Amino acid sequence: MVTRDEAIAHAAEIVEAVDVPVSADLENGFADDPADVAETVRLALDVGLAGCSIEDFGGRESDTIYDPGLAAERVAAAADAAHSGSSGTLVLTARAENHIHGRDDLADTIARLQSFQEAGADVLFAPGVRELDQIRELTSSVDLPVNVLVLPGMPSVSDLADAGVSRISVGGAFAFAAYGAAAAAGRELLEAGTYGYWETAAAGAKATREAFGR
Repeated sequence: MVTRDEAIAHAAEIVEAVDVPVSADLENGFADDPADVAETVRLALDVGLAGCSIEDFGGRESDTIYDPGLAAERVAAAADAAHSGSSGTLVLTARAENHIHGRDDLADTIARLQSFQEAGADVLFAPGVRELDQIRELTSSVDLPVNVLVLPGMPSVSDLADAGVSRISVGGAFAFAAYGAAAAAGRELLEAGTYGYWETAAAGAKATREAFGR
C-alpha cells in the first residue's frame, strides 16, 4: 500500500513521461474526511493528472464500505476540487465497491451511484458487476458514463457497449499476463531446459522496438 505522497509522486512521473492524458486510481482518496479527500484531488490536479477515481471502501475490514451519506459527501468534496482547479479540471470517477468486497447488493450499488451522480461525479464505476442483465440495469439507472471492470468470462467489449457501457478497465490484468509469461518461461527453462518461450519473447521484443523506436 502506497501513501498519498507516494501515489501523487508516481503519478507526476507518469504524466511527465507520456503525451496522453493520465488517470490515477487514488483509492479512497487516502482519507476518510471529505475535506482531506478534496485535498488529494487538488494534489492530483497540481501534478497534471487528467482524471482520478475515488472509492467508497475505507480500506479496513472493520469499516468496509462507507455509509451512503458520507460516501456521497466525499464524492461531492472531490468533485468540487476536481472541477474548480486554477490549472484546469479533472475527470472524477466515483466507485461503488460493494461487489468486490462481498456485498452482492445491486440495489444498494445503484443507489450509491445515483447519489454520486447527484454529488457531481463525471463517470460512475461499480467494479465486480459481471452479469449482462445487471450491467444493463445499472447503466439504465444513471445518466452518466459507466465504467466496467472486465473479468474472465464476462461479455465481450461489443456486448458491453450494447448494454450501455462507456468505458472499460482491465485492472492489473495486462501486468499479470506479463508476469505469468515470465514465470512460465522460467519454469520451462528450469524444469525442461527448453526455449519455447522465445516465441512469446520475439513478439514482445518486436513490440518493444516498435514502441521505443529501437
